[in-house]
Amino acid sequence: MPTNLLLSPLPHTWIFDVDGTLVKHNGYKIDGYDTLLDGVKELFAAIPSDDMIILLTSRKSEERENLEKFMNKHQLRYNHIIFDAPMGERLLVNDNKPSGLVCAYAVNKTRDDRLNISFEISEDL
Repeated sequence: MPTNLLLSPLPHTWIFDVDGTLVKHNGYKIDGYDTLLDGVKELFAAIPSDDMIILLTSRKSEERENLEKFMNKHQLRYNHIIFDAPMGERLLVNDNKPSGLVCAYAVNKTRDDRLNISFEISEDL
């Protein structure tokens, strides 16, 4: 089922887990290489250039070069990669704007399924 987001025209910060969200979970260990999941390239291409993209992973920092090469090979832009994150829940805490603009969303998807997120920018927000 697709997740449809209605976003303001302000710049956004996107935070993506890597394994199971963008690439096959532990594919780099099981297969010896990463496999990009369906829908990732399309979503990344649609993200406005003013937006920030942060990748978050439990992979050890020794995997930095391999993951960066993979992202570049697939022309997937990002601003930061955080390695060595704990494997437990990821919690996003943010405040809403006084105007009522909701400033945090969380999307949970089935591991290794298509990344099925779409968004619309509304000038009314």
